[in-house]
Amino acid sequence: MLQNELFNNVIRDFNAGYWELHTNPDTEIWSLKFYEQIGFSSKDLKATLAYFLEHLIHKDDIEVFRDNFLNYRKNTIHFKQHIKILTKSGTYKLFRCATNNELPVNIKSETKLVFFFEIKLEPNQDITKDNFYYKETAQMTATGSWYVDFQEKKSFWDFETRRILEYPDDYLPSLKDSANYYAADSRQQAADLFFNCAMVGTPFNTEIKMVTANQRIFWVRAIGKPVYNENKEIIGIRGVFQDIDEIKKKEIRLQRSMDIITSQNSRLFNFAHIVSHNLRSHTSNLSLLVQLIEDIDNPEEKIELVNEVKQISYSLNTTIEHLNEIVAIHTNKDQERKKIRFQDSLDLVTSGIGQMIAYSKTTIKSDFTKLEEIDYIPAYLESILLNLITNAIKYKHTDRDPVIHIKTYIKDNHKYLEVIDNGKGIDMKLFKDKVFGMYKTFHYNKDAVGIGLFLTKNQVESLNGTIAVESEVDAGTKFIIEF
Repeated sequence: MLQNELFNNVIRDFNAGYWELHTNPDTEIWSLKFYEQIGFSSKDLKATLAYFLEHLIHKDDIEVFRDNFLNYRKNTIHFKQHIKILTKSGTYKLFRCATNNELPVNIKSETKLVFFFEIKLEPNQDITKDNFYYKETAQMTATGSWYVDFQEKKSFWDFETRRILEYPDDYLPSLKDSANYYAADSRQQAADLFFNCAMVGTPFNTEIKMVTANQRIFWVRAIGKPVYNENKEIIGIRGVFQDIDEIKKKEIRLQRSMDIITSQNSRLFNFAHIVSHNLRSHTSNLSLLVQLIEDIDNPEEKIELVNEVKQISYSLNTTIEHLNEIVAIHTNKDQERKKIRFQDSLDLVTSGIGQMIAYSKTTIKSDFTKLEEIDYIPAYLESILLNLITNAIKYKHTDRDPVIHIKTYIKDNHKYLEVIDNGKGIDMKLFKDKVFGMYKTFHYNKDAVGIGLFLTKNQVESLNGTIAVESEVDAGTKFIIEF
C-alpha cells in the first residue's frame, strides 16, 4: 500500500477508494475503502479489470471506461469520468473516477492510481437518465462527439457534431469522405494523427481547421483516443471536437499584433542605432577636421581637409535623408488608400527603369489574373515593386540573365504578392535575421547601401502587412508580401 502524508490526507479528506496499478495486471490492488463503497469485501470480488468490466460497471459505461483505463495504463493518458458501479444490494452508485493528475492536489506518487469518489444523489434521482444533461453540456460548450468503428467501417456523429459541421440531422458520415471534413491545408495533419492513433494507439489533442457542409472553414480543438476490445486490440477511435474558431482567430490577431510590435521595436532600435552611432560618427569627424583645419597653416593641406569635410557632409546628408524616409513612411501611412491595378503600378515602375532593364537583359513575367487590384497607397506599391525589381537586377547571377516572376493571388481570404528572381540568392543560414535590417548588405556590391529592403519592410508593415523571404544561394530569391 502507498504511504505518504499527502496521499493519506487525500484519502481522508475526499473519502475515496482507489486502485493501485502495477506492471503485472494480476497484482493490482483495490483499496479497502473501494470495497466498502460498494458494500463488498475483498473475498467477494476479483481485483482485475476483466472482472470489473464483466460484473460491476454499468453496461453504458463499459466502453469509455475501458478505453480510458487502457490508455492510462499503456500511454499514461490521465482521465476523469463519471461511471456507475453495482453495489452488493443490487443497485448502482454514481462515482467520479479520476487519475493522479486529475486530482485537485499533487500526491507526488510514481505509482499509477485510479480514484473513485462517490457522488451523493438527491432522493429519487435517476442516475441513468443523464442524456438531457449531456446535450445541455455539449451545446453550451460547442463540443461534438464522434466515433470511427474499424470493424464495421463506419463513422458515427452525435447531434452536436452535425450542428457544428452544418449537416442535417439525418446525414450519415462516411469514412471515404473523411478528408473532405478538413481544410485542404489540414488534411495531411488529420491523416497523420488518425494513422498514429489507429496503428500504435497514440492519442491526440490538437488544433486543426475543418470545413462545414456550407464550405465554411473554422478552427476546432480535436481530441481522440483509441478504442480497445476485450483482447486489448484497437478497434476504433473515439473523440470530441470543440468549435474554437472565435478564440483561435483572436489568438492569431493577437499574435499578429505582437509580431507588429516586435517589428516596430526592431525598427526603433535600428533608428536609435543610426541616430546614436552613425550621426555621432559623422559629427565627431567633422569636429576633428574643423580643429585640424584651424591648427594647420599649409593651404594645400587645408584644401585636402576641406575635401574630406565635403565627403563627410555628403554622407551625413544621405543618412539624414534615409531617416527622413523612415519617418515619412509612418507619417504618411494614414493617407488615403486608392484602388490600384497591379499592372498599372508595374508599368509605371518598369518605364522609369527601362534603361536598367534593357542594359541588364532582364525579363519580367507577371500574372495578376487571380488578384488584379488592391486598395493601397500608390506610392508604397510602386516603391515596393521598384525595390524588389532593382534588387533582383543588381544582384543577378553572373552566369545568366535576370528573369523576374511577379504574381498575385488570394489564399484563405488573404491577398498576396510574390516576386521571384533567379539571381545570386542569399545565404539564409548566415543572414536570415538580417535580411531586412538597415544598412545590411550580403553580396559586397560597390553600390549596395542596405536601405531598400529595410524601407520596403517598413512600408508593408506600416499598413499591417507582412513580408517574408525564401532564398537559396545560386538559385534565387522569393519575396512573399501578405497585404
